Amino acid sequence: MWAVFAFFSAFFAALTSIFAKIGIDGVNSNLATAIRTFVVLIVAWGIVCFTGVSRQIPDITRKSWIFLILSGLTTGASWLFYYRALQAGSASKVVPIDKFSLVFTVIMAYFILGEALTWKVILGVIFITIGTLLMVL
Repeated sequence: MWAVFAFFSAFFAALTSIFAKIGIDGVNSNLATAIRTFVVLIVAWGIVCFTGVSRQIPDITRKSWIFLILSGLTTGASWLFYYRALQAGSASKVVPIDKFSLVFTVIMAYFILGEALTWKVILGVIFITIGTLLMVL
């Protein structure tokens, strides 16, 4: 089931890039990011409240709070840089570089999380790197 969710994540991320590129025309990239973030905030909290999951907030550990806050800060930084890049460049060049985060994730998952680094994964990272360079150069 996780693969279905991941597929939909990729599909909606693609739509996000297209909608953002159209919507950012003539709008400051930081303001555009703030608008996007506000919409995400409303939708996410709406889902949490509607489903009753908000009752679990007191159960969140200190460690989880710290890492969720760090994740939020890095998401914000990513979105700010992404919108600025998207405003200045073409979507077909910005998005492959943005998705290069996959390579960074594999490397960090190996060193920080201790996840396996198989030959298939290494080969995939090499192909993604080559593909990204071919698309943007």
